[in-house]
Amino acid sequence: MPVKCRFCERPAFIKLHYPKMYLCPEHFMEYFERKVKRTIERYKLLRPDERVLVVVSGGKDSAVTAHVLKKLGYSIECLHINLGIGEYSKKSEEYAKRQCRGLAPLHIVRVKELLGKGIGEVRTRRPTCSYCGLTKRYIFNKFAYDNGFDAIATGHNLDDEASFILANLMNWNTQYLAKQGPLLPGEGRFVKKIKPLYELTEREVVAYALASGIEYHMEECPHAAGATTLEYKSILNDMEEKRPGTKINFVKGYLRKKKLFEAELEEYELGKCSVCGMPAQGERCSFCRFWGRSEELKL
Repeated sequence: MPVKCRFCERPAFIKLHYPKMYLCPEHFMEYFERKVKRTIERYKLLRPDERVLVVVSGGKDSAVTAHVLKKLGYSIECLHINLGIGEYSKKSEEYAKRQCRGLAPLHIVRVKELLGKGIGEVRTRRPTCSYCGLTKRYIFNKFAYDNGFDAIATGHNLDDEASFILANLMNWNTQYLAKQGPLLPGEGRFVKKIKPLYELTEREVVAYALASGIEYHMEECPHAAGATTLEYKSILNDMEEKRPGTKINFVKGYLRKKKLFEAELEEYELGKCSVCGMPAQGERCSFCRFWGRSEELKL
């Protein structure tokens, strides 16, 4: 006999392990959206009147973030950064276009057109994921600042956050641990960054995309192979299976103790990049230094 939804007579669509219950598609979507709303309220991520730039990759997390924020009544626009990684980036852009059609205006920035080389084409000793992250963060922050957005929303979910915290604890990267969380407040030319899916697992995000009919790019980035975060995700998944609630309790415990790491933050004053005017520790910001910029990037 098929298992029924906890709240109605319809067949169950998903079994949640924490809290333990079976839900049909409609009640699961209600649960998911209510949880995002509660996350926004609990961590004071957004005010109703703020303009939000959702960074969409073509994958499930960012697409679901845009969909739910729109459904909750927020004023959103989307930004897709084409990383110039061959067919992978071409497919990602196509998915981003499909996801935003009829939902929100979509802006596209192509790294190869902008900087002359795509991600993975730069000759450097720096790991590809490292300078890719630097490039994406710079572009979406500058785009948001230049266009007057109040907040930048990304699709980081509970699995992402738990694995990031565990990885940095294992290596005692206290400066990263001091700045992690669902909200990074804006300051000066840094636009506020928020993570509405902070308390939702990757499995729940996949289920929401399926229930909502959201198509997304399932292919993993070619440069992500061997990334240590994938190993930490696997460890946490095993622990979650044995003890449901491990991930959320781990992340909430970190947030309670975050002040221990904040005390180790070095006090330094950010200056202004001589090239682009964005915040910088030295004469030039890390983006302009890495890409050898001699003039401001026009987005």
